[in-house]
Amino acid sequence: MKILLDPTPTQTRREFCASACRGASLLATGLLTACGGGGSPTSPSGGGAPQLSSVSGTVSGRTVSVSIDGSAALASVGSAAILQTSLGTFLVARTSQESFSVLTAICTHQGCTVTGFSGSQFVCPCHGSQYTTSGAVANGPATRPLQSFPTQFSGGTMTFQA
Repeated sequence: MKILLDPTPTQTRREFCASACRGASLLATGLLTACGGGGSPTSPSGGGAPQLSSVSGTVSGRTVSVSIDGSAALASVGSAAILQTSLGTFLVARTSQESFSVLTAICTHQGCTVTGFSGSQFVCPCHGSQYTTSGAVANGPATRPLQSFPTQFSGGTMTFQA
């Protein structure tokens, strides 16, 4: 397809305008596709993931404790939540009946707080980076994993050192 942007002596004004509009449309389509669909620069390219439930915890020194009961957001295996403390914001996932995964909630791509969880992966709302419950990058643009913290679970309380 040949797109003329300068009118020629045999090209009418209407033909010139039509060619210019086609060229602008092709340029715009190419730019939107390259930018992930044309949404807001802060919207994820993979769509919006359901927001994480929030859990509360207590801090003593560098130890964070979270009470896990039968009705809590982390009561079932495969569940996840966000935990905000004076030491930072953390992602928590229940990986088995007796174990949990705790990760920093700050995306390694551009520092946004990860707030979504979909298909057993944490999802950053800014650019769509996805992380496994162990913190590994499942889908970019992030290239570095989230920091993880070893946990202990006893007597209905999950603890970790931040």
